[in-house]
Amino acid sequence: MAKTTKSTKVKSPTKLKATSKAKKKPGTKQKAAKAAKKKAALPLPGGLKAKGAKLPKRIRKVEARVLQPLNISPGGADAKILDELWQTVEQRRLAGDVASSHSARLMARGTAKVAQKFGEEAVECVIEATIGNRAATVLESADVLYHLVVMWVDAGIKPEEVWAELARRQGISGIAEKAARPAGIIRAAGTTKLP
Repeated sequence: MAKTTKSTKVKSPTKLKATSKAKKKPGTKQKAAKAAKKKAALPLPGGLKAKGAKLPKRIRKVEARVLQPLNISPGGADAKILDELWQTVEQRRLAGDVASSHSARLMARGTAKVAQKFGEEAVECVIEATIGNRAATVLESADVLYHLVVMWVDAGIKPEEVWAELARRQGISGIAEKAARPAGIIRAAGTTKLP
């Protein structure tokens, strides 16, 4: 009986190298891209500038718009606007239309999210004030006041309550007011570091 042998194709050495590399390191390009993305997300040490990344088109479009200069006209807006803003936010909360109202959507996400957003806006305001950017500080201050009003509405606090507390404190030294606070507050906080 005669033996039959199968013919096998012999691959060229270059093709063999390419296929063996691919078999040894699957997803090398994906891993490299992931590593580069992770490295780009890491914070840079002070003094080093990050390479400019291309912003999404929608952000570039918004930033390309020229903001109107701040015109403060005498007799224009005053502190009453906070009361009006409170009324608007309260109406949006009652309507509960999360599809069209940022205020309603934010409150629907819960008190923790409302407070977090207020904190974020406060930090942005502090940053702008610290670097001396007056116009941006005005804009961020408006954001802080808006999110403060949203937090009041979420907590069921009316502006009149805050105004009454401010009136009560008027003419009282801040040092004297803090000294008059009950000692229980300091004990409850578990620290003596309170001012």
